[in-house]
Amino acid sequence: MRTHLNPNPLAVVRNLGILAHVDAGKTTVTERILFATGTTHKRGEVHDGTTVTDFDPQERDRGITIFAAAVSCAWDGHRINLIDTPGHVDFADEVERALRVLDGAVAVFDAVAGVEPQSESVWRQADRHGVPRIAYVNKMDRAGADLDTAVTSIRERLHPAPLAVQLPIGREDAFTGVVDLVRMRALLWDDGGSVEEMPVPDGLRDEAAARRRVLEEAVAELRPGALEEFCDTGTLCEGTLTTALRDVTRDGDGVVVLCGSAYRNRGVEPLLDAVVAYLPSPLDVPPVRGTHEGEQQDRPADPGAPAAALAFKVHATPTGRLTYLRVYSGTIEKGDTLWDATARRTERIGRILRVQADRHAPLDRAVAGDIVAVVGLKSARAGSTLCAPGAPLVLEPPGVPEPVVSVAVESRRAGDTDRLATALARLTEEDPSLVVRTDPETGQTVLSGMGELHLEVAVEKLRREWGLEANVGRPRVSYRETVGRGVSGLVFRHVKQDGGAGQFAHVVLDVEPHEEGGFEFRSAVVGGRVPQEYVRAVEAGCRDALAEGPLGGHPVTGLRVTLTDGATHVKDSSDTAFRTAGRLGLREALCACAMVLLEPVVEVTVTVPEDAVGGVLGDLAARRGRVTGSVTRAGAAIVTATVPLAELFGYATRLRSRTQGRGTFTARPTGYAPAPAATPVR
Repeated sequence: MRTHLNPNPLAVVRNLGILAHVDAGKTTVTERILFATGTTHKRGEVHDGTTVTDFDPQERDRGITIFAAAVSCAWDGHRINLIDTPGHVDFADEVERALRVLDGAVAVFDAVAGVEPQSESVWRQADRHGVPRIAYVNKMDRAGADLDTAVTSIRERLHPAPLAVQLPIGREDAFTGVVDLVRMRALLWDDGGSVEEMPVPDGLRDEAAARRRVLEEAVAELRPGALEEFCDTGTLCEGTLTTALRDVTRDGDGVVVLCGSAYRNRGVEPLLDAVVAYLPSPLDVPPVRGTHEGEQQDRPADPGAPAAALAFKVHATPTGRLTYLRVYSGTIEKGDTLWDATARRTERIGRILRVQADRHAPLDRAVAGDIVAVVGLKSARAGSTLCAPGAPLVLEPPGVPEPVVSVAVESRRAGDTDRLATALARLTEEDPSLVVRTDPETGQTVLSGMGELHLEVAVEKLRREWGLEANVGRPRVSYRETVGRGVSGLVFRHVKQDGGAGQFAHVVLDVEPHEEGGFEFRSAVVGGRVPQEYVRAVEAGCRDALAEGPLGGHPVTGLRVTLTDGATHVKDSSDTAFRTAGRLGLREALCACAMVLLEPVVEVTVTVPEDAVGGVLGDLAARRGRVTGSVTRAGAAIVTATVPLAELFGYATRLRSRTQGRGTFTARPTGYAPAPAATPVR
């Protein structure tokens, strides 16, 4: 390891996440990083339930990551704050909240499968947040593993410029090391995981030189400074190449690609070196931007600046409530009083903890660039901004996806109703993508989330942590309604006279489909027949009417409403009257429109043995699925289809039975599509 000295302590901090598709090896990579850095003294294994980051009993039982877990370790004089994120689409909100506070990420890909559906989804999430990434092609020891194929899939499906900086030594079972194309040295690992550095083997020198040349040309195309040296000398020195790779990575113009086998402990040390060399520190990212009284303000990553931190996760433990913070600016000390700018109240910091998954080490203070957990906050939620009372600031919270699957939940014992309500409130506090509501028509308590597994995990948590046995009804999907054919010139007059001041509002509405989705309101009133303040009231009333459509009381979307005419009364017209007219008028207009019921659809990627493809295709067709692609890779067929979400309940069990347990599938929401006319609307 090479020691780097820098006068600013923030320069040696790396806040990064591990991103990947289910079963690409994220958690194993994390465990090997902890082992390589000396943080743990035994390699944790997912299949044995001995991992540090998958510490929740459900994670160990299911063998997947469900909750984002934070750990800290040290490498080459740097402190690495690492978050292991889930790979299942049902827990994409955990990834979203983690990406909101990270400065960089390692994207892990399966060397056989390459870019898989959920790895593509998390890559797009990182794109939205502008998080620089490096890629680690894992499982190079598997049959069918091929680095070049994985790099090609990164180029074709994710569209960055993949810059492979390593050449594998050996294939599949014979994979024993890599050639570092930047330093032109070979790294070989023995069965115990020890690494030895040596010159490039004779049989690989020509190929390594050719690949180094390809790497230099690709970097020179992306960086003018490197291009100048390349044109002058015909090559790039190690220092120029390293600097250019760092700049390309941090600007998002390319992605450095490394390879290895985390399970066999091969390739982890170079990955850590790449994290240190290429991913940004808190000093390398732009100052965090927030708002105060409508004005934008920047806060630098400076321990001496006013404090500003974002809460991105809340976790209830047997010993208290933990709130995870990313400190963007200033210094937070134990006992400090901070201002919760979101809830507009003060909070006192009881304790500050350095997090090691489910273990914690006390700290006296946290400074800009830190990711820590604090104890003592009473009202802060995920997305809350905590700042210095004398310098208030509101940071943009992580986006929360709209839930698409719901179940009705009720306690089995009548006396547990209040406890169930408390437990559900705690669940939604920890996981903002869970929503609890009471159906006004049936009186049922409805729990909504991102998928069947998401809700299954939540209900199991009620049983394990709260001792509550709950009855769960069949999941119901969230339908939408839209306008298929609109109406023009619908006249609605709202007149109410019951003593005293009356209400009068006259509106004329046009309603038409809106191809871009959502809701758009326009006013075409001329001559001041409807004053502007009343136009705004009509728009508010129309938005009120969107909550329930005429087909089945589902939210309405995909329409444009135009106010074309109207009339007022000198005494009886008011904001209230016109808002009522907008609401009731649009309801009447929607009843006159040809309405279309929309159902949520998902893109399903099914991986099955080739001999089971026929049965899988037939089952997808029976579920109203539309097959969009099919490829064969390493003896397995990968079928992609678009399927209504309502038809997917119970599909996992059905797929396992059809494929003798060898089939797997993933699904990601892709929007809404018209439902068949016979679909029930309530």
